[in-house]
Amino acid sequence: MTTTDPVREEHHELRADGITAAGSVVMAVAGSAPAYSITATTAVLIAAAGLASPAALLWCGLPMLGIAFAFSYLGRADVNAGAAYSWVGRALHPILGFLAGWALVVSATIFMVAGALPAGAATVSLFDEKAAGNTLLVTIVGAVWFLIMALAVLLGVRVTARAQWIMSTVEVALLVIFAVLAIVHAASGHHAGPSFDWSWLGFGHFGGVGGFVSAALIAAFYYWGWDVSSNLNEETKDGHKWAGRGGIIGVVIVFLLFEVFTIAVQVILPAKTIANSDGNILTLLGDAIWPGIGGKILVIAVALSTIATLETTLIQVTRSLFAMGRDHTIPLIFGRAHKRWRTPAFATIVIAGVSIILFIGSNFLGSVGDILSNAVSSIGIQIAFYYALAAIAVIVAYRRLIFRSVRNFIFICLWPGIGAIFMVFVFIAGIPNSTPIVIAIGVGALAIGFIPIIIFWRKARGYYGRRPLELPEDLVTSQIEINSTDPHVD
Repeated sequence: MTTTDPVREEHHELRADGITAAGSVVMAVAGSAPAYSITATTAVLIAAAGLASPAALLWCGLPMLGIAFAFSYLGRADVNAGAAYSWVGRALHPILGFLAGWALVVSATIFMVAGALPAGAATVSLFDEKAAGNTLLVTIVGAVWFLIMALAVLLGVRVTARAQWIMSTVEVALLVIFAVLAIVHAASGHHAGPSFDWSWLGFGHFGGVGGFVSAALIAAFYYWGWDVSSNLNEETKDGHKWAGRGGIIGVVIVFLLFEVFTIAVQVILPAKTIANSDGNILTLLGDAIWPGIGGKILVIAVALSTIATLETTLIQVTRSLFAMGRDHTIPLIFGRAHKRWRTPAFATIVIAGVSIILFIGSNFLGSVGDILSNAVSSIGIQIAFYYALAAIAVIVAYRRLIFRSVRNFIFICLWPGIGAIFMVFVFIAGIPNSTPIVIAIGVGALAIGFIPIIIFWRKARGYYGRRPLELPEDLVTSQIEINSTDPHVD
């Protein structure tokens, strides 16, 4: 027997079936934004980890895949645009659920500055490379791109999905071509850095626990964004299955790209060039691989990637706010969708306004490189927080099925559990190893989340008094049937 959620009936619904299964993968890749992440974050990662940068991506990528498995299984049990906000709230505790959702909201809002700046820098550098170091000009151009993407998100998920297909396909194609060219270039002996060594993937170059934690916070930022596919589960065809699977596939794709390009940067570019790249590393790498035109081509990839991830990040934050508003944990107006476009219109407008204010304020924080460095580290703390909670939530939600098969134990308990331990460690150890401004942004923004909890506690009885997450009987039955035919059943 199917039951309806009275809270959802009271408000407008989001547009169903706007995203296909393949589109879910595209969204996950676009959310992690490989070209943007590489150009904006590689210099920051190398400054923190040096030759251990590839290892940081590897040892963060494996737990991150466990988090992706957690999201996939939680999405099968509860299709909700709030994703971790809903799952953690029902499986663990409503307050933890709200804080998980709040962590995504504040990290995504902060990201608007970190994301718009490379878009502005890439656009400006197409016309004048020297002007790309002008923080004010870069911020203005980035803000224009952001507003264009906000309009696209406002107009509907189908428009967004079509745009993502075009942008992400071109971006990934260009990256794959240059990945091959980089391997050939380095193999031919044309490099200014050290030759690659497999020890770069081990723990020997971190210089202690502090170095590892700092690198892990940055590496988490690389991957962050793939879970946009889960925030789109209400708008994805067969979203209970494909939203989560899209995230898993997306993590694998971006992991390969991140590793190849991080190694290529260290091998091909001199250390001084990397240190002075100021969020422009792919352009420099492209020029080194293909002088005269390579940098311009990769600037296009960066621009497309940044525009795409601004769009997916807006989707994440607006869908999370929509779910919160629908549950009355923030003002109810956030939980209403536009009657024609079926999008969280009010949430989109509010986030656009707040982001513009942050764009203006960012000009007082220093250079583009300084802004990116502080934003990346503070977002890493918030990412670790809500990813850890989601990984714990899947183990609690599926506790009845964990030991029914080896497969269940590995993908529902062991791997997500490793992801949870890793993220908790990074969160706790990352705070004392961070600068005061990173702590203020990363932890302070999380603490602000208790204000709406206190204000809306009485109005949000439906959420704070909600029945804990239990697996639907059809899912339990299907799991038992699958496990009964699994040759690896314990």
